[in-house]
Amino acid sequence: MRSPKLAALELRRFGRGKLPRAALVALLLLPLLYGALYLWSFWDPYGRLDRIPVALVNDDKGATADGKRITAGDDITEGLLDSEVFDWRRVSAEQARAGVEDGTYYLSLTMPADLSKRIASSSGDSPETGALQVRTNDANNYIVGQISRTVFSEVRTAASTKASRSFLDKIFVSFSDIHGATAKAADGADDLKGGIGKAEKGSKALADGLKDAENGSGELSEGLQKLDTGSGDLQTGSRKVADGTQALADKVNALAGRAGPFLKDNEKAIGDTAQLVADSAEVVRGNLDTLVKAAPTAAKGAHTASDALAAVYRARCENPVLPDPACADLKKAKENAADVATVADDLNTLIADQDGDLKTMRTRLATLQQQAQALADRAPHLSEDLDDAVTRVNALNTGARKVAAGAKELHSGLGTANTGAGDLNEGVGRLKTGAEDLNGGMFKLSDGSGRLADGLHDGAEQIPDYDEQERDARTAVMADPVQLASKDLHRAANYGTGFAPYFIPLSLWVGAMVAYMLIPPMNRRALAAGASAWRIALAGWLPVVAVGVLQTTALMAVLHWAIGLEMAHAAGTVGFLFLVAACFAALVQWLNARFGAAGRILVLALLMLQLTSAGGTYPVQTSPGFFNAIHPYLPMSYVVEALRRLITGGGLEPVWHACVVLVAFTAGALALTALSARRRQVWTLDRLHPELSL
Repeated sequence: MRSPKLAALELRRFGRGKLPRAALVALLLLPLLYGALYLWSFWDPYGRLDRIPVALVNDDKGATADGKRITAGDDITEGLLDSEVFDWRRVSAEQARAGVEDGTYYLSLTMPADLSKRIASSSGDSPETGALQVRTNDANNYIVGQISRTVFSEVRTAASTKASRSFLDKIFVSFSDIHGATAKAADGADDLKGGIGKAEKGSKALADGLKDAENGSGELSEGLQKLDTGSGDLQTGSRKVADGTQALADKVNALAGRAGPFLKDNEKAIGDTAQLVADSAEVVRGNLDTLVKAAPTAAKGAHTASDALAAVYRARCENPVLPDPACADLKKAKENAADVATVADDLNTLIADQDGDLKTMRTRLATLQQQAQALADRAPHLSEDLDDAVTRVNALNTGARKVAAGAKELHSGLGTANTGAGDLNEGVGRLKTGAEDLNGGMFKLSDGSGRLADGLHDGAEQIPDYDEQERDARTAVMADPVQLASKDLHRAANYGTGFAPYFIPLSLWVGAMVAYMLIPPMNRRALAAGASAWRIALAGWLPVVAVGVLQTTALMAVLHWAIGLEMAHAAGTVGFLFLVAACFAALVQWLNARFGAAGRILVLALLMLQLTSAGGTYPVQTSPGFFNAIHPYLPMSYVVEALRRLITGGGLEPVWHACVVLVAFTAGALALTALSARRRQVWTLDRLHPELSL
């Protein structure tokens, strides 16, 4: 009997009673328990997040920045309530804490009292970041905590973006202010350039002037040196003059001390005497001619009188008998008469011998008369004239001393001035050098100020000057500069669609596992008839393949029309799953045929290994190394990858690769089952008395 006929006979057994029919129905519907029910239970959990109760606490007190009121807490609260992401419950902080603790709320979001204040601090001197406080409790539900982190990350990003927009708007306004200030600075630099140009010309003129000043200061130094030498001579001469006037003053003062009282007491007598001299000189001058004529006669008469007196004196006094008391007077008279005679002789001789000098005498007598008359006229004021002369001499002395002191000071000052002139000349030389350096520096500064002005003008052109519309556009970009340009090449419609490639093969494996609990892995008729090993293997495999096809059809029908699974390649998906069912049936058949009752345990163990290494939930790379190592050697790894491409779309290379792998696993499993069937045709003690029976 051929294998298909044997397989049909095996399936026909399930129509002989109610219980077998019920078992067949249960066998067909069992994959729905793993596939349809599991996927249905969390088909679209993110679409029902608005049913999750979450505590919302708004303690924010608001703040004021630049005259504007900031209420970040109210804005965030309003946005969250409108979003309906969760079932938001506005409560107090204490209620939120207690609710998260006892499970009333899955989590809580709190806007602290200083949230707006911290956000507003971005425009102050001490900016601080605001913090949204999230409280979760994984004891309530771990997945909700994971979802909330994603949701609240978006909330934080939105709040940060809004705060950044306000801050960046101020920055762009500042750009405009800086642009204006830079433009003004550029204009000022132009003015500075002009002023420095004038200063450069002035510094050149200063350098030229200081050069002339240096020459003049040199001449001044030489002149002062000569003046210093002359002032030294002046000091010496004035000191000698002062010494002379001092000596004169000392003598005059001494003479005045002696003559002053005499003149004061004898002014009248001096005047009278002077007048007498003047009168006598006049008389003598007027009688010179008479004197010339009378001189000889007078000389003769004088001699006569002298001789007479001499005779009388001799007679009476030289040999007297009795001394005459008048002899003394006679002697005196004799002597006087002799003197007069002598004078008369001299006068006569003078007149006789010096007649040519009488004219000179007459002139001199006139001068004597004039001077004596003047003395007679000033005689009443001689003491006053003496005092006035003394005062003048003392004043002259004082002036001479002052002149000497002044000459000394002048010499000292000119010495200092000479030294200063030397220093001045040296300083002017340094000033000239400095002025020349200044001129060079001013030239460089003029050139630099020109470059500064050009740079400021260029800078002003480069600094943006945004209007309100441009600021809004740029603020929006800068506040959220990097947006996630998410483009799903083959987007899964929902959470259940994404997990379908994982749960569908799971349900088919379970279906094959349960099928071989009801259908023997090797057909007993074929074994008893001594059929070939391949016929025995195919006779045990084809009934479960037929059941698997029916299971696949029922499962996919429910998933598509009842739950809503959309497939990019529906026909390809169903056809591929028929191959999967055939492969899984072959593997489960071999394990049961080779290991008997223990094979059922191995089937379950192999299912666990495939579920943990197939990468159906997280990428296999995130699993420990053991699961990465066995991943390429298990069929479900290829089934999951292929179903993702068939359901959500994409290149079909993994599908064809999986088909090759599944065909290889199927052929290998059937070959091993045939080998096991050949062994089963030989009875052994282990078959008669198995160690384990299930």
